Amino acid sequence: MTSTQHPAAALTPTSSTSGEPAGRTGWLERVAGPVVTAAGLPGVRLFDVVRVGAEGLPGEAIRIERDLVTVQVFEDTTGLRVGDPVVATGTPLLAELGPGLLGSIVDGTGRPLELLAGTTADGAPRHPFVPRGADPPHLDRTRRWDFRPAVRPGRQVEPGDLLGTVAETAALEHRVLVPHGISGTVTAVHPGPATVEEPVVLVDDRPVPMLRRWPVREPRPVRARLPLDRPLVTGQRVLDVLFPLAAGGSAIIPGGFGTGKTMTEQTLAKHAAADVVVYVGCGERGNELTEVLQEFPELVDPRNGAPLMERTVLVANTSNMPVAAREASIYTGMTVAEYFRDQGYDVALMADSTSRWGEALREVSTRLEEIPAEDGYPAYLASRLAGFYERSGRVVCLGGSGGTTAPSERLGSVTVVGAVSPAGGDFSEPITQNSLRLAGSFWALDTTLARQRHYPAVNWTRSFSQYDVAAWFDAEVAPDWSALRSWALALLQQEGALQDVVQLLGMEALAPEQRVVLRTGQLLRQVFLQQSSFDDRDASCAPRKSVAMLRVLHEVHQAMTAALGGGVDVGRLVTCPELGLLAGMKQWDADDADTEAGVLGDRVRRALAAL
Repeated sequence: MTSTQHPAAALTPTSSTSGEPAGRTGWLERVAGPVVTAAGLPGVRLFDVVRVGAEGLPGEAIRIERDLVTVQVFEDTTGLRVGDPVVATGTPLLAELGPGLLGSIVDGTGRPLELLAGTTADGAPRHPFVPRGADPPHLDRTRRWDFRPAVRPGRQVEPGDLLGTVAETAALEHRVLVPHGISGTVTAVHPGPATVEEPVVLVDDRPVPMLRRWPVREPRPVRARLPLDRPLVTGQRVLDVLFPLAAGGSAIIPGGFGTGKTMTEQTLAKHAAADVVVYVGCGERGNELTEVLQEFPELVDPRNGAPLMERTVLVANTSNMPVAAREASIYTGMTVAEYFRDQGYDVALMADSTSRWGEALREVSTRLEEIPAEDGYPAYLASRLAGFYERSGRVVCLGGSGGTTAPSERLGSVTVVGAVSPAGGDFSEPITQNSLRLAGSFWALDTTLARQRHYPAVNWTRSFSQYDVAAWFDAEVAPDWSALRSWALALLQQEGALQDVVQLLGMEALAPEQRVVLRTGQLLRQVFLQQSSFDDRDASCAPRKSVAMLRVLHEVHQAMTAALGGGVDVGRLVTCPELGLLAGMKQWDADDADTEAGVLGDRVRRALAAL
């Protein structure tokens, strides 16, 4: 796949800290909340960034009618008036990419919140809210990075080839690639400490720094897209075994208030088998996002013991921030995710939540006086959601190794997990339904399960996965993975139907075989599907341990069925004390799971046979 070079992707820094050149000045004609109308801006293109008012509030052109340009402003427009100046920058909204992204916390347009707030002499925050019109550099211009070149003068390079690496954090090596639009011969290499703006390589005598800029609404090009045939292991048994998510795929987590959407996404961010995590807090409540910002820096990466923030980028946009910036936040997060994907990493993007993003679209559309569609959302809601989710995928990246001994083909992926907050838990509302047809995994959260303190509160009768990753699990984890998964899903369906009968007619209405199914379903729910994020041993479960636990439960079910056929009273079977030992499977070490499963399975089978 190829892409034309966008003028905004130029490498040469400009005088503005955001890389936006000065342009023509117009004036305000109309102000309606975050949507304003300007005149006197000929040549402005759709989605170009403009600066509004004396404070230079950033905005984006979203409609052009003759000589009038409609702009959505990314900040509070209080105080603007007709006649205020409007300056066209000539570039779209850009994300600055390079060393220094990992561990950062940025707002919806990519500005670092730490610099926006500033501190007083005693170290206290200077601003409780984002100051209006602030435009600090998105990446630190003073910090020097130790660039280690991977090419030598005389080497022929093309876009995507590896130029060198930077040890950005202990958790991740930052790979500096040839930017889009540049190819030729390496004429000079400058190893050693350098800022992101200083050239580290010359290609045909053209300076190439580590800093990149990319329009957030434009997908980054790749060489080819790959089939989604391997899973992104999440560490959650109900997801990995029953409703797996493919690496490079997409999943949605719909659920009502208090069902654990944010908690589930935070758990996935910590335990999923991704190299980089991009967490987008899109329009969420400020107290929830505050907890995320406080907890993430304290979380320890279970893979290497380093802080989890060393491979995480947080995009924070609370519900009291302007809706236009909320709409832009998921594109900013996706561009950052694609940047690390192009380096050959597996990236997990958590969007919490797409419902708040859809509400921002609806508010802006209303102020534009567009004809509303279902529930007041704009008619283009489905296409906007599709444009976002379709940027996920597992790909062959552009370029190659750049002359190193690594394989020339570099693979990467972006996996999207989007939380959906349907009003009143109604899954028939437009955001959920349009997301449903785009996502391959549907993890429906259940209010009843959440009230019963069953977490993750994934409803196993409403959830599903369309990704065919059984071949990978059968080959890499256990050959009976597919058979055990099918058995568990079928038994949970039977148990759900029997629960309805019990509620209507009582336990006495069930046959002995049905009571065994009911007891096994209870064990599956309590022992296998429930996980505690506060238990270090149970917070994340390796696939091999998950299959070992499921195998024991299957063998116990077969043993109870055999004992029932041998004349054992069903009441004695379902109350056998040894069944209580199955809860201890959660404390197994993943490396010893197969051995532990054999010992426990034999013990329970002997106890049932002795009845």
